[in-house]
Amino acid sequence: MRPTAPLILLAAAVVAAGTLTACGSGSAGDRNTVKVAFIKDTNSKVTVRDDYVRLVARQFEKNHPGKKVRLIPIQASENDYYTKIQQMMRSPRTAPDLVYEDTFLVNSDITAGLLRPLDAHLRGWKEWRQFEPAAKAAARGQDGHTYGVPDGTDTRGLWFNKKIFKKAGLPADWRPRTWDEVLDAARTVKRRVPGVIPLNVFTGKGAGEAAVIQGFEMLLYGTGENQLYDPGSRKWVTGTRGFRDSLAFLDTVYREKLGPEVSDALSPNIQTSVATELLPEEKLAIDLDGSWLGQQWQKTGGGNPWPAWSATLGQTPFPTQHGAPPGKVSLAGGWTWSVPRQARQPELAWQLIEAFQSRQNALEWCVRGAQIAVRKDVAADPRYRTSVPGIGFFTGLVTISRYRPALPDYPKVAAAIGEAMEAVTAGDSAPDKAAQDYDASLRSLVGGRTVAKP
Repeated sequence: MRPTAPLILLAAAVVAAGTLTACGSGSAGDRNTVKVAFIKDTNSKVTVRDDYVRLVARQFEKNHPGKKVRLIPIQASENDYYTKIQQMMRSPRTAPDLVYEDTFLVNSDITAGLLRPLDAHLRGWKEWRQFEPAAKAAARGQDGHTYGVPDGTDTRGLWFNKKIFKKAGLPADWRPRTWDEVLDAARTVKRRVPGVIPLNVFTGKGAGEAAVIQGFEMLLYGTGENQLYDPGSRKWVTGTRGFRDSLAFLDTVYREKLGPEVSDALSPNIQTSVATELLPEEKLAIDLDGSWLGQQWQKTGGGNPWPAWSATLGQTPFPTQHGAPPGKVSLAGGWTWSVPRQARQPELAWQLIEAFQSRQNALEWCVRGAQIAVRKDVAADPRYRTSVPGIGFFTGLVTISRYRPALPDYPKVAAAIGEAMEAVTAGDSAPDKAAQDYDASLRSLVGGRTVAKP
């Protein structure tokens, strides 16, 4: 790639001195420059997203003579990234023209007046018909307008090390049917393979939304219908046994020392540690995690290339609490490309979205990033279907996957869940007490819009 101008690297919630190569240059007010903000992995060795964004930026500049793309990678934990982009989007002086937005924040950012609706563009964009309805809904506001174009989704399940399982006398085709069977396998590993962490379930405030969706909600959504939010009454739910039982599961994992050390589990770096150290170094037997992990071990762009991972790791669905139908649970998430309301070059930003989400580039990102396709034509492409070992398994979970409530209050609710998880994991509160504290906090956060369900 040709030499380009240096950028200021925005790290966490502060501006840190540093430079990073970008495609293009130009001042903040340059009408020929489009600024793109996106999250950069906290592990600097992981460059999968950076490489892909630069690839599309090069294409865009080539296909739009005289136009420049200024990249603003923000290296931060997810929580700090969310804070940073929200700060940036509030001012026309700092707002990017295009921002990479986690779908769970879309509605709260709409309510805060930070995003532009894209309906006028989408109506004339023939590619939009290729997107799955559920993916479209993930970027739709309560006002019925759409505020982003998704670039993929994800699903979640159990990853397990078949070598460790063999040492523990556990089957290579392991398929637990209940929470108890998951815990029993972890206890067997602890007893028979000392020195290995039996089970990782993300928890607490450090991992942010990753702990809520990959840890707590994978448990909660397997305990019954509408345990978090009741769409019928349009109220958040309190007092459920499922909420208490989910906290009790976490309590068991960390009280029985089946998980990582508590200080490690509550660290903001736990996701990086699991992906780049614990799994590839075969120090972790079972990990409740996402479909994208394979991107971490690729030869190009991965944080820790691990050629043997596909033969070493197995995948299996996470079960419902007692095996109730459908017998397995998955949460789906994903990210969108959105245009801030304060963007100075919104038309250029839309043209860049079209470039990111062309069929060819959407396929490229799904293959590189181990993403679950949201375009029908990409999902049917042979290159996608053979791109990453396990992609068929995780794509198969889409049909049973649930989504987080796409509501403006959700980020506040998720933060309260993180606090309850942390209190239990750290041993500061029993599950019942943490659940009661959550209920009290929830009633305050959502203005009493709650309904009790024993």
